[in-house]
Amino acid sequence: MSHPTRRLHLGLMFWATGTHAAGWRLPDAREDAAFDIEFLQHVTQVAERARFDFLFLGDRLATDPRLQRTNPAQMSRLEPFTTAASLAAATSRIGIVVTANPTYYDPYSVARLMGSLDHVSAGRASWNIVTGADDIAAANFSRTEHWETGKRYDWADEFVDVVKALWDGAPSAEAPAGVPLDHDGRHFRIAGPLDVPRLPQRHAVILHAGTSDRSRELGAREADVIFAGQPDIPSAQAYYADIKQRAARYGRGEHEIAILPGLTPIVAPTTEEAVAIYDRLNGFLPLDPEEEAGEVRKGGLGRGRRRNLSALSETLGVDVRGNDPGAAVAPALYEQASEAGRRLIDETTRRTRRSLAGPARISYRDLIDTAGAMGAIVVGNPEEVADFIQAWFDQRAADGFNIFPAYVPGAVEAFAERVVPVLQRRGLFRLDYEGPTFRDHLGLGLPGSRRDRDQLVRL
Repeated sequence: MSHPTRRLHLGLMFWATGTHAAGWRLPDAREDAAFDIEFLQHVTQVAERARFDFLFLGDRLATDPRLQRTNPAQMSRLEPFTTAASLAAATSRIGIVVTANPTYYDPYSVARLMGSLDHVSAGRASWNIVTGADDIAAANFSRTEHWETGKRYDWADEFVDVVKALWDGAPSAEAPAGVPLDHDGRHFRIAGPLDVPRLPQRHAVILHAGTSDRSRELGAREADVIFAGQPDIPSAQAYYADIKQRAARYGRGEHEIAILPGLTPIVAPTTEEAVAIYDRLNGFLPLDPEEEAGEVRKGGLGRGRRRNLSALSETLGVDVRGNDPGAAVAPALYEQASEAGRRLIDETTRRTRRSLAGPARISYRDLIDTAGAMGAIVVGNPEEVADFIQAWFDQRAADGFNIFPAYVPGAVEAFAERVVPVLQRRGLFRLDYEGPTFRDHLGLGLPGSRRDRDQLVRL
């Protein structure tokens, strides 16, 4: 079945003090933002007025003091289902995504919690499936270790099957008492039926993220939205094509799964003002000692390059240790650098508008800043940011973006008020919501019963 119109989709990743490691240091940042529900509601309402598809609530099942100088709002925050219910009461159209980790939940609880949220929100609930990269969570759930990837995905595959089957058997007009599940599988024994009425969306919208083969397969089979992390168009196109091809093997049309990379937009009325914000944020970040190179684990937030000349030398393929980080880089470095090093220099020019030979020169510190944040980042005025988004969309590197606001609420308001109108004027983004449910925003109909699908045979 063809989809009449391919439209851009936008989500908003909510980190209370912003996704940039220095977002919490700006004067407008709120140290208590993660626990102020009126603040969360305000940010969600800003996104809803701009017609965003969804607000994304991540979750971590442990605290980590290693984040205190980078992303303090990720050390602790409100439980996401509780938060989502409050956000649903303060809004009427925007989808609400809640992260629930199959590794540490049980299927009946997730089916019940998500079903209840779908009713409370009148069909706007969404489940972000993660199997967890945060190994310290195990100690909070009576586990001696965090399971390896294969075991986590074996568990998640059956978990998702059971949750969707519970939703299918929920009490409805056709079966007021519900349909028992009587599931006896490898990992779970669950009788059912669910004690929540059939969901307004029948199945909550499913999100998933990951790059491993098991993750891609789970996402292609089960997810309605894939949250990706590629930094440039060529790598994003390859990921996009791979997921769409895998989804087709499960009989799913191209429009039935949307791929949304994360994007950090630094936007201001002029290019110069946007670059100044980018420089100001990076200026707050300290450099690491030179004794260690390579990557460093950032708590449960993945890995990143160390911020020093030693790590920069590895990326460039040229030993630049001993230079003043604030000194201008010599033009000859471009010819000496590796292919990865040249890409780093080009990316730095794209973000800062500085170059190796122009009147505004790239410094070693500029290269360190770029290397330390290699996700998709665009810095510019509203038209330039819209150009970046349109290029990815037109070249089928993305069906939209999950927007990472570097600082909150300023970056959310700037994108909503300055960039969204440009995207709407170009006919890329909706002027109004297509309907009341999250599935309506994505152009998805109600799903059929999984009891009619081959997957249920595995149960």
